[in-house]
Amino acid sequence: MKSGVMNIAVISITERGKLLSERLSALLREKYAADRFCFIRHTDDDAESFDNPGVLTGRIFGEYDALIYICACGIAVRATAPMVSSKLSDPAVLVMDEGGKWVIPILSGHIGGANQLAREISDLMGAFAVITTATDTNGLFSPDCFAKENELIITDMQAAKLTAAAVANGERVYFFSEFNYREEELPAELTSVRDMKLLKRLIAEQAPVICVMSGRSRSFPEAGINQDLSETEVSKNKFACVLVPRNVCLGIGCRKGAGTEKIEAAVGMALKASGIMPERIAAAGSIDLKADEPGLNEFCRRNGLELHTFTADELNSLDGTEFSGSDFVRQNTGTDNVCERSAVLLSGGGRLIVEKMKGDGVTVAAAEKKVILKF
Repeated sequence: MKSGVMNIAVISITERGKLLSERLSALLREKYAADRFCFIRHTDDDAESFDNPGVLTGRIFGEYDALIYICACGIAVRATAPMVSSKLSDPAVLVMDEGGKWVIPILSGHIGGANQLAREISDLMGAFAVITTATDTNGLFSPDCFAKENELIITDMQAAKLTAAAVANGERVYFFSEFNYREEELPAELTSVRDMKLLKRLIAEQAPVICVMSGRSRSFPEAGINQDLSETEVSKNKFACVLVPRNVCLGIGCRKGAGTEKIEAAVGMALKASGIMPERIAAAGSIDLKADEPGLNEFCRRNGLELHTFTADELNSLDGTEFSGSDFVRQNTGTDNVCERSAVLLSGGGRLIVEKMKGDGVTVAAAEKKVILKF
């Protein structure tokens, strides 16, 4: 999604389609943000008109999380085809017939959420969702859906496809996680692996494996595993699907007037030194004194992050034993450490994984939100 609420475009061609789009949009707006686009000969004051579906699609394809076409499938396919790029970035695309009987996901069924949105629309409109993806039609575990549900980054789309195919073909697929999950919730298609020697052998043998890990080479005592495993080692297996959580919260302190480039450089340095993928960053935090700092706000805008700010009292509410305190910082802000405290508070009391690192007038820290996987 491009914001906290899913943004949906509802596109119609005919008069009947216009009337259906009006009804559908009204229902969708109870939960989502929905804009209507109607062909110029069949429009109304609530909709933006257009005269060419392909031109309209080219303009809005990257601006919405989902496009719903009320028309023949062929029109939607021809309009979207030139823009299709990747399962990781394409919006959900669905088609609904003018009679409101069928709703068909045709692009980004899992990661983009088209399948789930089709089910929701079918409930709202009394329609029938036509789901064609193999894992869904057979009621099987889907790596794509699992990743989306748990905010996991798919590091290799080809490996994810091969793993999904193995599930669909009834092959044994192994599952390893650095993070906690309930063993009893593990789908029948997956076989849990806790023994590191076995996992490394399976990787070497090119067995289908799903690995949920932080992307850093270290042991995982919280998962009962005390030997090192790196993403590089796992990636040697083309059937190994590595999923990385987007659960890292940045804490940033900066001098007044610190430029965006300096903040970018300090954050980049901290992530590189700690072996953290930039894609894992979920949000950024700082003290409320920095809420209107232009450079910090622009950094967050560029990186698609929401900036959360806290009062000095809120930051001081954390036990200070693990933080590197500074009397100078306390005198100027009311708390002894901005970046580390902000990161931990934003993460919900998670583990500090990057202690304060200093850049040019910028300090950066990072903490991990706790992850409990859901199936």
